[in-house]
Amino acid sequence: MDNLLKIGRLCFAASIAFFGVQYLLYGHFEGGLPLVPPWTPGAPVLTYLLGAALILSGLSIAILWKARYSAISLGTLLLLSFLFLHCLHASAILHDGTDRTRAFEGLTLSSIAFVLAGILPDDRNSSAQKAGANRLLILGRFLFAISMIVFGAQHFMYAAYIATLIPAWIPLHLFWVYFTGTGFITAGLSIAIGIFAPLASTALGTMFLLWFLVLHSPRVAAHSRNGDEWTSAFVALALAGGSFILAAALSKNNLGSVGAKA
Repeated sequence: MDNLLKIGRLCFAASIAFFGVQYLLYGHFEGGLPLVPPWTPGAPVLTYLLGAALILSGLSIAILWKARYSAISLGTLLLLSFLFLHCLHASAILHDGTDRTRAFEGLTLSSIAFVLAGILPDDRNSSAQKAGANRLLILGRFLFAISMIVFGAQHFMYAAYIATLIPAWIPLHLFWVYFTGTGFITAGLSIAIGIFAPLASTALGTMFLLWFLVLHSPRVAAHSRNGDEWTSAFVALALAGGSFILAAALSKNNLGSVGAKA
């Protein structure tokens, strides 16, 4: 699982750094970027600060320099953004699919950062630090599972729209939408209750990676000036990396089998 963890970590780090570059280029909080909502105050100063922080976090995680602290900081920032920025518009999250997706994409990225922080080594290696790492793993695991279930439900709620995003050369569009939605929900439940959780996480990572390569990359190539297409592609890459990180963490810490202790 070490290779899977490395692949996942690098995919996640590259995506976080890319989001930082986007913030520096935009100079304002953009709706398509899931990290903070577009109506967040403080632009452009806070936008540039966030962009720089994300780039530094991505580099830190990629080269494993103070990576655990960067992951904890990133996870905390994104969780606070979900709770105190996105959730200020709770009605929009409940009733608008776009706002719900953006909010839970940010929450998913937060969960991945917590899982990564929980699995990365700590120099102090005390019993208290081990207990703290385990709590980070549990928090990240359940936030990730909840988000996957939400994404799965959205595939049933907005099936007709999601079907339009599938390339024309792939047949049976609605079948794949419902199949994917079922897979999201099943994987989320598997991760939450600890039944075949590493397998479910690996399957999710493979799916997200295929989305990045087969669905999003051609759209980016065709619409290279569309920032939303770039964002969607790197969200998929981040979630692929995060799923692989979670699979490695669940296997390493024996949290993914029937009866394993949370």
